[in-house]
Amino acid sequence: MVRFDLTPYYRSSIGFDRMARMLENATRVSEVDNGYPPYNIEQLGDDEYRLTLAVAGFSEDDIAIEVRDNVLHVEGRQGDDEEERKFLHKGIAGRAFSKKFNLADHVKVDNAWLNNGVLTVDLVREIPEEMKPRMIKIASGQPKMVSGKAQELLTDDKDEKKAA
Repeated sequence: MVRFDLTPYYRSSIGFDRMARMLENATRVSEVDNGYPPYNIEQLGDDEYRLTLAVAGFSEDDIAIEVRDNVLHVEGRQGDDEEERKFLHKGIAGRAFSKKFNLADHVKVDNAWLNNGVLTVDLVREIPEEMKPRMIKIASGQPKMVSGKAQELLTDDKDEKKAA
């Protein structure tokens, strides 16, 4: 198994701890992730995604969806009514499952629904206004410094008199 040592990158990076942990975890083989239940991840738009899981035999009450620390947890656990039933052949897997999906920053669960044995979870990236790119107006003149902060822009007195 190939191991990556990311220690040299920690010296020149700030705030990327979560990314480093994700890379380290991705290189490990997980015994828990056995491919059940099968799932698809679709990109519907620039900031819209859809997660679809095949969960035949599960009801809404059997499934729990939780987002914690930018990780989407989907867990399924059926009731114990199988003791009363006698199967001649059991081909539909009804075993408990737990799936975890790492979410990028600002990705939120929009909604989730179960229909015909398919669980669908819609996700959307909502970037806060303060983090979106914005244009900065450039003014002419020199700023008046008060306590080390530029408070107002000084303009030529002649320009102000003409405007008045």
